Amino acid sequence: MSGQDFNPPHSNEAVLSQYDEHMMPIWKTLNVPVKRAEGCTIEDYDGNEYLDIFAGISVTNVGHGNEAVVDAAKSQLEDFVHGCSYVHPSEPVANLAEEIARISPGDLQKTFFCNSGTEAVEGAIKLARKYTGSKEVIALEMGFHGRTLGSLALTGNKSYKSGMAPTLNDVAHTAPPYAYRCSRCDSGVCGGDCADQLEKIIGTHTSGDLAAVVIEPILGEAGIIVPTDEWIRTIQEITHDHDALLIADEVQTGYGRTGEMFASTHFDLVPDILTQAKGIANGLPLGAFTAREEIANAFESGDHLSTFGGNPVACAAALAAIEELEDGIIESVRAKGKWMRSELNALQSEFDAVGQTRGLGLMWGVEMIDSTDKGPMGNAAAPAPDLAADIGTYLREESNVVIGVGGYYKNVLRFQPPLTISRDQLKRALSALREALEAQSE
Repeated sequence: MSGQDFNPPHSNEAVLSQYDEHMMPIWKTLNVPVKRAEGCTIEDYDGNEYLDIFAGISVTNVGHGNEAVVDAAKSQLEDFVHGCSYVHPSEPVANLAEEIARISPGDLQKTFFCNSGTEAVEGAIKLARKYTGSKEVIALEMGFHGRTLGSLALTGNKSYKSGMAPTLNDVAHTAPPYAYRCSRCDSGVCGGDCADQLEKIIGTHTSGDLAAVVIEPILGEAGIIVPTDEWIRTIQEITHDHDALLIADEVQTGYGRTGEMFASTHFDLVPDILTQAKGIANGLPLGAFTAREEIANAFESGDHLSTFGGNPVACAAALAAIEELEDGIIESVRAKGKWMRSELNALQSEFDAVGQTRGLGLMWGVEMIDSTDKGPMGNAAAPAPDLAADIGTYLREESNVVIGVGGYYKNVLRFQPPLTISRDQLKRALSALREALEAQSE
């Protein structure tokens, strides 16, 4: 087909047809093709508008089409688009690296820029191996770190690995802080005991050549699982007792999502390496990992590189996004998060199908259950993935609300809207959820 023959699609059906014909069949759909988006609203090609409470999987943190971010990207586009940031130094890249050093927990000082979260995780593992001289890595069961072969090895969920093995060698997994379904936790409250399992895993599943332990401060794809301070502290202590590095994967939790710039701050956690992506540039492709100077300097010229990593347009957008976040957005997320906690707790008390609600800031999970049946670990009701999917469909088709559905058991509704969402928009989303729960219980 020549360029002269090409006619852009003008309907949802046309876009979906093109995807079916020309995209590899791995894409998922919420049945909402996007023609344009602004703030917390997305519009499809048929003219329908939706309230977006998923933000492109927790990406557009300062809102779709944020004016400051768009202007910064446009301005940089007019100067130059690409020069390979590791060959031709430029001001947007240098300024962003300096800003990340300022906003990161503790003394994390030096950054490597890439294009995505999975690349950030892969690079962090390479750096940990180079610095420690060790090779083995431990991650969490049910955790998610990406889909390229190295990060896929860390991901603790076989549904992402089917047909893709073998992945990276020398990876083991330890228990997540999933208190709701943990037989060692009393009444669904994590006492931190499962963190001690890390010591056993090191003793039984490694050769003692441990380079790193990788955790998400809040597990996203697993179902918005929030650990306790004690759990985090124990994991870090055991990791350091074995002369390994603790890597905090903040690809999903970073950049204001939880009411702090990074979720690690909630737990007084200063990781050895911090991975970032998603919200960093509000939708432009950018990833990063940041480490203490001593650790970062283990890399030598040629040890790692990315042709497009640290693209100056994306870095300019990221600088604007950080400024927006610090200009009241993060502070507002804290207040909205407290309100969300109260409202979601009320839904949990009212509906038997809501097993647990959990989260921080504007990162919340609503776990759907079948209260008539026991779950896989016997200490909580059975997961209800079909119910979660049905509620997601109802919200989209009846209320024009787009929500994510995930979790290890595919039974968790995910509230992760743009952080600029208004209280009225949150009320609309929760009112729609209540209506959907009532409809499904009839």
